[in-house]
Amino acid sequence: MEQYSFDVDAGNFQQVVIEGSQHVPVLVDFWAEWCGPCRALKPILEKLAAEFQGKFILAKVDSDKNQDIAAQFGVRGIPSVKAFLGGEIVDEFSGALPESEVREFLKRLIPSPAGELHIAAGRARDQANLAEALKLLGEAAKVDARNEAVRLDAADILVELGQLDEARRLFDSLSALARMEERAQQVLARLSFAEGGQQSGDEASLRGRIAEQPDDMAARMQLANRLVAAGRHQEGLEQLLEMVRRDRAWNDEAARKAILAVFSLLGGQGPLVSEYRRKLARALN
Repeated sequence: MEQYSFDVDAGNFQQVVIEGSQHVPVLVDFWAEWCGPCRALKPILEKLAAEFQGKFILAKVDSDKNQDIAAQFGVRGIPSVKAFLGGEIVDEFSGALPESEVREFLKRLIPSPAGELHIAAGRARDQANLAEALKLLGEAAKVDARNEAVRLDAADILVELGQLDEARRLFDSLSALARMEERAQQVLARLSFAEGGQQSGDEASLRGRIAEQPDDMAARMQLANRLVAAGRHQEGLEQLLEMVRRDRAWNDEAARKAILAVFSLLGGQGPLVSEYRRKLARALN
């Protein structure tokens, strides 16, 4: 039981809960010695932690001895159980629930077999093992063919590998609703820039065309596509911004739309996005 259940305080909270929840869900049980309902819930949580064999970790926090932690996470009454995943609270409950209801809570929290493969694929990608990540995503798709998040991550990896036709096929297989989500818009932007960069000439020849004809919008767009696809976002944004300044209406405002796509690719925030939002606003006014 002990390897899946820990007493946690300020000294090990970061390691057990925040870092630990990057790999599996962590249930934090805020309790106290004087609390009768806590004494009823605690054995249930410990029993399930042992039964589930590492599919979640139980972190037990004595709220009397760790009042700063309890206050930080908004504990107002005990027992209070908060589920962490990826370092964030993703679900919670208060009071001494019966075992059946705790099991239902865990069912919502613990990944399905496809979800576990999806998580393993994410770890492989973090280690730059793209082939293994793609293989695991393929296995996840076989287990749950309706899981669109799996297909989206596979499409993203295929873009990184330069397999753009297959990436486009996977992306186009997503539902209209899934394609509207922020993460999907990021993948679409990355795919679109990669496709545009693949179809353009080499960088030197494009820069030569632009030097000879600064108003060659097609060459600038092709160069911007190539730069953004290579991860040179600021250089690509500079080309697109110059296009807006020279001919805002060109090709149905393609440059302005491409700048917005770069913002989407970058997650819509950050210093670079803020800087070029201001520059775009000045260019449009």
